[in-house]
Amino acid sequence: MIVIIDYKIGNLAAIANMFNRLGASCEITADPEKIKRAEKIVLPGNGAFDACMQGLHATGLIHLLNERVLREKIPFLGICVGAQMLGHGSEEGNELGLGWMDIRVKRFPVLPNLRVPHMAWCHVKKTVSQNPIFDTLSEDARFYFIHSYYLSPARTEDVLLTANYGGIEFAAAVGRGNVMGVQFHPEKSHRFGKQLLAEFAGRQS
Repeated sequence: MIVIIDYKIGNLAAIANMFNRLGASCEITADPEKIKRAEKIVLPGNGAFDACMQGLHATGLIHLLNERVLREKIPFLGICVGAQMLGHGSEEGNELGLGWMDIRVKRFPVLPNLRVPHMAWCHVKKTVSQNPIFDTLSEDARFYFIHSYYLSPARTEDVLLTANYGGIEFAAAVGRGNVMGVQFHPEKSHRFGKQLLAEFAGRQS
């Protein structure tokens, strides 16, 4: 069972629908007992970083998530702001992140020809650091992004995919061990998003 954490933020139903179309068993929940039995966990997120962290704190689930993800090492996928929450914090706000990875979240600079937020389909590139979730990703893979802030990992080996916006290369996906995060929205990215979620679920599309 894949658990999608319900903290009243994020495009939860769209993610669940994608897993359902893949035939993967999933549930949107904040029930600690169900999270204790989860085989994999997904943390979506959109909007402001501080609101997302405050919403997650309000569930009382952070200690349990630390246990399941950091100690028990079950597969974890953060999406958009859910990926940003893996790090220490964001230039967008004052809340601390989960601190599971050495990541800062930075704002795209104010430049004459750079529209922020970044709302577009972008091609991604694999790095030398790899994770099986991206093994079958083709060279023409592209995903849908909508964000004003981007992932900036301290360790280059934590960067799994990169993208480029206005000449600024940023981490499109990060990962270390069982923890992964993607800045884009796989649930809005058609066949490439479906493929990625299929790999995470352990099933082929």
